Amino acid sequence: MKLTNIVSPSDKLNLSVAIAEPKGKPKAVVQISHGMAEHKERYFDFMNFLAENGYVAVIHDHRGHGESVKDSRDLGNFYTENINFIVDDLHEVTKLINEKFPDLDVFLFSHSMGTLVARNYLKKYDGDVKKVVLCGPPTKNNMAGLGVAIAKCLKPFHGKNKPNKILNKMTFSSYGKGLSLENEWICSNPETVKNYNNDNLCGYIFSTNGFINLFKLMKGAFNKKDWNVTNENLPIFVIAGENDPVIQNEKKFNELCAFLKELGYRNVESKLYSGMRHELLNETDNAKIYSDVLNFFNK
Repeated sequence: MKLTNIVSPSDKLNLSVAIAEPKGKPKAVVQISHGMAEHKERYFDFMNFLAENGYVAVIHDHRGHGESVKDSRDLGNFYTENINFIVDDLHEVTKLINEKFPDLDVFLFSHSMGTLVARNYLKKYDGDVKKVVLCGPPTKNNMAGLGVAIAKCLKPFHGKNKPNKILNKMTFSSYGKGLSLENEWICSNPETVKNYNNDNLCGYIFSTNGFINLFKLMKGAFNKKDWNVTNENLPIFVIAGENDPVIQNEKKFNELCAFLKELGYRNVESKLYSGMRHELLNETDNAKIYSDVLNFFNK
C-alpha cells in the first residue's frame, strides 16, 4: 500500500491518500469514497482484493476524517459549510489518478455518506468515471432541509469542534432500535462492531459543521435542478443490506434507483442482501459482496 498526500484545491487542506496496485498490467482504477466517521484504512482489505484481481485501488480520507485534518480534535469538522469542497476533493483524487494512470478508466465505489459525496460529484463530473457503485446509500429524507436549519440555529451554542449530541440523536437514535450493542446497526458481524467501537478514528460524533455538511449533501443528492447528466449510459450498481437502517426500507431503496433512472441514467441495477446491515464489505459473508462488485467491474 502506497501512501501520499494531495492538497485540496478549495482551501489547501492536506488530504491523505492510499494506493494499492496489482502486480501485472491493471484493468482499471477503482476510486473509493468512504463513509461517515470512519477512515481509509478500513478499506485496505477490499483494496488488496481489487489489486489481486487486476485493479488499481485508490482512496483518500475525506476532510474531517482520518488523517485529512489539521488537528485530531477536528474529526467531524469539514472546515467549511460549502459541500463543493468535499465534492471537489473527490474530483481532485480523480485528477491524481488520471495523472498517474492516464490510460486507465476510473470506476467509483462509494459507501454511505460517501455515496452522498459521489452523487453530488456525478452532478458535475459524471463523464470522468465509467462505472459507479453506491453501497449502503442514504435514501431520500424530506427532513434534510429542516436539519440544516436546526443545525444553523444550534451553531451559536456549540463550539467549533464540540460534538453535537442533539443532532446526532436526531439523526441516528432510531438506528439501534431492538439492538443491544452500541453501533450494532452497522454490521451483523460482531467483530466489525467491536473493532469499530474500539477505533479512535471511528464513531465520533460530528460537530455542528459536520452535520450541516451531511444534511446539505443529503439534500443535494436529491435535487434534480442542478444535475447535469452527460453520461446517460453510465453503469450504476446500487447495493445494500435488507436490514440496513440507512436505506430506511426496501420501498425507499427502490425509489432511489427509480430516481437515478428519472435523472436519465439508463444502466441502473440494484441488489439487496438478506440478513445484512449497513457495512456490506465487513459482513461475515463479505466474499459474496466482493464477488458481486468485482463481477460488476469486470463486465
